[in-house]
Amino acid sequence: MDKKGIVISITGVILIGISLSIAALSIPSSISKSGDLSVPLLFEGMFDDVSDEVEIMPGDSAYVSYNISSSNVSLLWGIQIIDYQSRDKLSVKISNIFGDDYGVFIQDEPILFEVLEITTSDTLNFEIKNIGDDNVDVVVMFSEDPENSDALSNPNSPVMKMIFPLIVSGILIILGIIVLIVGLLVIFVDWKNYQNKRNY
Repeated sequence: MDKKGIVISITGVILIGISLSIAALSIPSSISKSGDLSVPLLFEGMFDDVSDEVEIMPGDSAYVSYNISSSNVSLLWGIQIIDYQSRDKLSVKISNIFGDDYGVFIQDEPILFEVLEITTSDTLNFEIKNIGDDNVDVVVMFSEDPENSDALSNPNSPVMKMIFPLIVSGILIILGIIVLIVGLLVIFVDWKNYQNKRNY
């Protein structure tokens, strides 16, 4: 039986292995050592401000403020629930010092990111209420005008140094899966042809 399919399949497995190695090497060492998926550490340099880790009891609220210094900018904000459990749930109410309402957001996933369009410089207050059943530890992140941040525009920034290898890894893993499937199909076709020849 032709071994071409086996060679193709092995090539696909090698590509997948290389992609996983690249992905593992692109993760900052501080995260790989701790074992915790910390978004601020993972995207080091992406955020202008990161709050301290805050513990919130069920039914209680924590308050975090952020001062926006510019006008007509986008504010990317995010909340991560550390050691997330399936029953964890937060309600995030955003207002400014004048009482203007920027909305209420419900978080029932480990990470929530939203973008607010800010027309004038302002101070936003985040009321984070634990509406789940267990204590939660949260960290809040802010990035003012993220489209023009140095983290994304500078190819030597920590974020870009991590993102580019992850893109390469993603391409390689897709290519590896395709090659592996092609190899398995070739093996199957060769096997069928071999069986047919034996029958004759």
